[in-house]
Amino acid sequence: MKKIELEIVALSHSITQTHSYAVVLGEVNGLRRLPIVIGGFEAQAIAVALERMQPSRPLTHDLFANFMTTFSIDLTEVIIYKLEEGIFFAKLLCQADGEEVEIDSRTSDALALAVRANCRIYTYENILEAAGLYLDQPEGGEEGAAEATATPASKVTSDSDLKNMNLEELETLLQQVLEQEDYVRAINIRDEINSRKKKK
Repeated sequence: MKKIELEIVALSHSITQTHSYAVVLGEVNGLRRLPIVIGGFEAQAIAVALERMQPSRPLTHDLFANFMTTFSIDLTEVIIYKLEEGIFFAKLLCQADGEEVEIDSRTSDALALAVRANCRIYTYENILEAAGLYLDQPEGGEEGAAEATATPASKVTSDSDLKNMNLEELETLLQQVLEQEDYVRAINIRDEINSRKKKK
């Protein structure tokens, strides 16, 4: 199966849900985005590495990266290889003494290490197809944009609100939420849209 290269394009926190974060992976030379919900600690670990900050003492991911460097273990790539019941599965591909080894990992930890090792991140087409989002511009220029803001995204706060909306309203809301870069809510809306499409 062909691998698709991704890069970290954003870290997002939810505007409506406290302590909820998403790391947003973008398709290299493509338009799709893959947002993945992560914990606050993992978001901090990724942010520290992306910003090249130097904490006074090593964070857990720094310690692990230092351990690998000390013992000449190279992290060559991270692969997000499975999506099951909303959970992403990842593995680390490492090389040591000319031997390649795969290590199972939580996706958030794998990404925190990938940033530190400056290695490539991949996934497969079926995962992007199932969980990816397209960043589309509203159709119809300014008129379309005005129409899109007729129902403010901030007023839709719960799963029950989403269930009361039709598919067209959900698609419009998804674009509004993406424009606000609230990827955590975008994931919930995307899942509701996918659930409806499967029932058809």
